Amino acid sequence: MSNFRFKALEIAQSRQAIAVAPPAERVGDYYGINTFNKEVMRALLSPEAYLRITEAIETGGKVDRDIADEVAGAMKSWAISKGATHYTHWFQPLTGETAEKHDAFFDITMDGKAIEKFKGGALVQQEPDASSFPSGGLRNTFEARGYTGWDPSSPAFLMDNGAGGKTLCIPSVFISYTGEALDYKTPLLKSLAALDKAATAVGQYFDRNIDKVTATLGPEQEYFLVDRALFYARPDLVLAGRTVFGHSPARGQQLEDHYFGSIPPRVNAFMVDFEFEAMKLGMPVRTRHNEVAPGQFEVAPTFEEVNLAIDHNALLMDLMEKVAEKHNFKVLFHEKPFAGINGSGKHNNWSMGTNTGVNLLAPSTKPKESLRFLTFLTNVVKAVHDNADLLRASIASAGNEHRLGANEAPPAIVSVFLGETLTKALEDLETKNEISLNKGDNVYYKLGLNRIPSLMRDNTDRNRTSPFAFTGNKFEFRAVGGSANSASTMTVLNAIVADQLTRFKQDLDVRLANGEKKELAIVDILKQYYRASKRILFEGNGYSEEWVEEAARRGLSNIKSSPEALAVYVKPESLALFERTGIMGHAEVESRYEIELEKYIKKVQIESRVIGDLAMNHVVSTALKYQNKLAETARALVDLGMNAEAEPIKDLLREISTRVIVIKQKVEAMTETRKKANNLGDTVETARMYATEVKDFFEVIRYEVDKLELIIDDEDWPLVKYREMLFVK
Repeated sequence: MSNFRFKALEIAQSRQAIAVAPPAERVGDYYGINTFNKEVMRALLSPEAYLRITEAIETGGKVDRDIADEVAGAMKSWAISKGATHYTHWFQPLTGETAEKHDAFFDITMDGKAIEKFKGGALVQQEPDASSFPSGGLRNTFEARGYTGWDPSSPAFLMDNGAGGKTLCIPSVFISYTGEALDYKTPLLKSLAALDKAATAVGQYFDRNIDKVTATLGPEQEYFLVDRALFYARPDLVLAGRTVFGHSPARGQQLEDHYFGSIPPRVNAFMVDFEFEAMKLGMPVRTRHNEVAPGQFEVAPTFEEVNLAIDHNALLMDLMEKVAEKHNFKVLFHEKPFAGINGSGKHNNWSMGTNTGVNLLAPSTKPKESLRFLTFLTNVVKAVHDNADLLRASIASAGNEHRLGANEAPPAIVSVFLGETLTKALEDLETKNEISLNKGDNVYYKLGLNRIPSLMRDNTDRNRTSPFAFTGNKFEFRAVGGSANSASTMTVLNAIVADQLTRFKQDLDVRLANGEKKELAIVDILKQYYRASKRILFEGNGYSEEWVEEAARRGLSNIKSSPEALAVYVKPESLALFERTGIMGHAEVESRYEIELEKYIKKVQIESRVIGDLAMNHVVSTALKYQNKLAETARALVDLGMNAEAEPIKDLLREISTRVIVIKQKVEAMTETRKKANNLGDTVETARMYATEVKDFFEVIRYEVDKLELIIDDEDWPLVKYREMLFVK
């Protein structure tokens, strides 16, 4: 096995950057060329059809079947002209991955002639087999029928199959035969509609011209890159997506010299390549850079409407994996693929904008605009405060459980950072009945260097330790995991804010009906909201133990276990919230809870099996072979009368024996505990047992294995080491 490790290293070290040529000189010449966007529709559809389809996209109106037929015809002609041979409804089932079933445009007529066929019916609706997708008990396994339905608001796109030919991908929802959502997109779309309705109603208190509010999102994606040869030499990476063993290298991220450092040539070539392909698909990626951990990087997009942004992020992850293969890399999206260094998040930058061009979370110095801003800001804070546990549930997963609370990730405690200026503004509102949101004069740094242009300082600093931080004109939810589909979190965030804004409108309408002046009534309601929710505001170091203690004194939750967090979904108050906002019924929420528990169980189960396999079949067997080598050396020294010289070797033999015994005992105990958990017959209790009793063995076994890595000869060690995976670029 060690030969395999060194062969993988030899291959990895010999690789060179692959040259990448831009598709055209200007980005504008190839941006969106593989998307069926508005420009394409305008060119291929009749004026009436184009008007009706764009109205449906912008207002959420119904798409008539006759319009669907014309769109399907145009879509088919466009796709075939670009080399497409198949089409698919591209959807996001609750597996956490995207899904697709390819059908050929090719068909045979009654007289045996070949034709290309794609009608409105095929565009609007498809029927993938739903029996093998997670349903959380909504459907029996033998009940196979499920439907995908076209989402016109997310442009269809062409995906290159890599081996000739392209496939037309049509973003779609996925529902069961009985109508319940079996995907991430359907509840997300409903939550966006609920937020639009509630935010528009509140916005009209300030501007009657507001008739639509659109939530926007910019999901920053962190990831690791590992050479393909090294990846396949680590069975844990292949099967579990993370390393279950591996001693920290002498040099990790402590120098922090990787962050924003010079991008390695091979990595840069990969980045350039996938950005070219992303631009062709209309995905506006803008920023690339090294992250803090060695081997870790980040890509960030321009803000888009939430539904489109989430589709693009799911597509981007798939695209990155395909392009990485071309460059002999593997992309790791797991939240904590390597112990002891930073994990990967998906920082969700969320805001709300009106049809009048106003960002509702952008501060202003004008009194009326300031009151509007504080109204939306305070309602968001109140929504997060009242539903912090539900927001925590939305980010719960087996992978994120390894990341949350580590020294680089936000803790499991949900808190909100506003910054000094906004916090003071809310305090003044509460104590003085006045709005003191005033940017004042611009503040510039005095560097004493005349040749350097003046640098302006923002009103507030950033707080990267906060899970939910205000960053100027948006909130950044940093606690979302790197491998997650952001739709789950955004559905919850949209839902709780929509529900809170609806409650605000109800409170305000009662006061207005009693004859109170609108501005005074709003201020008084905001004072009450701030007073009731200000304990969730925190400006300090969220990584510190002091904050954990302070949060407990404040009565804030610190739910560390994923099964415990997920249980919040099925609390009566959560079920009631989803129902009254029209986003999900009880059965749909309960099914998601069941699905997430099953996913958690399976992922921890896989990790447990990988740990047992690697520990016994790779590490222990190697340790015993190395022990035999040492024993022969010690015996030879004793035979030569060199007893003193043999003692250090005997000490090593004893240490190896002791550690091997512990590993064997703990692996056997873990296996028995896993069997017991599997036989419980109760998903909730099985998940709890995996989260506590089974996982309790992980670090104990790892500790012994990682110590053996330091003892056994490097030439004999079977697993690719951290220093090799993280620093071979």
